[in-house]
Amino acid sequence: MGRIAVPYGVRGWVNVNPDTELVDGLFDYPKWWVQTETGWREFPVEEAKVHGDHLVAKLAGVDDRDLAFKLKGKPVAVPRAELPEPEEDEYYWSDLVGLEVENLQHVKLGKIAELFATGANDVIVVKGERERLIPFIDQTVLEVDLAGKRMLVDWDTEF
Repeated sequence: MGRIAVPYGVRGWVNVNPDTELVDGLFDYPKWWVQTETGWREFPVEEAKVHGDHLVAKLAGVDDRDLAFKLKGKPVAVPRAELPEPEEDEYYWSDLVGLEVENLQHVKLGKIAELFATGANDVIVVKGERERLIPFIDQTVLEVDLAGKRMLVDWDTEF
């Protein structure tokens, strides 16, 4: 759902780069999970606000700059059970990672390694015998079968 960037000030606040559709999407969750050196740890959010294109937040128990600095670069998540169900033909990126991608000619192009957003559309990164960047748009992605762990795309093997 995001990543902690750097400390913000000296009282334990952190800068957070959200991976949510809206910059304030994490505000819907009163507790965030942060991956620390010892594993995932729950942090109640004492206060958070939008600061430009990112967030600044005060997490419970993080009361000074040194503690905030220990969280630098750490991913932020919320439990899957707390997320709303996606609409029809909408997917959480985490559900797509690992799907086998096959084209209309039944050629397996590889597996989805990651996704990223561009100004125009989202892009899937498919890693197989080589890496391919495929736009995640209706004209290209024809079928997503989460149960079968596969995606059918209209994509030439030469691209």
